[in-house]
Amino acid sequence: MDTGSKVKKGAGGRKGGGPKKKPVSRSVKAGLQFPVGRIGRYLKKGRYSQRVGTGAPVYLAAVLEYLAAEVLELAGNAARDNKKNRIIPR
Repeated sequence: MDTGSKVKKGAGGRKGGGPKKKPVSRSVKAGLQFPVGRIGRYLKKGRYSQRVGTGAPVYLAAVLEYLAAEVLELAGNAARDNKKNRIIPR
């Protein structure tokens, strides 16, 4: 009694057999710490434009990461000059 439902094994719609690859985030591909996917989602949700290009969230994440690194570097240097091991806001 076959009901006509076939169980697919293997590629799952992909070409070729073999094991499925582990997904790699766009942040890892770009070599960034900041979340590219989340920034892209916020750009779309914020209605800044009708369409958001694929490179826009990557570029914005890179710029934000650079600025954060610069601020942390300066704050760390100021804390070290004051003989503190912790960065405190003021």
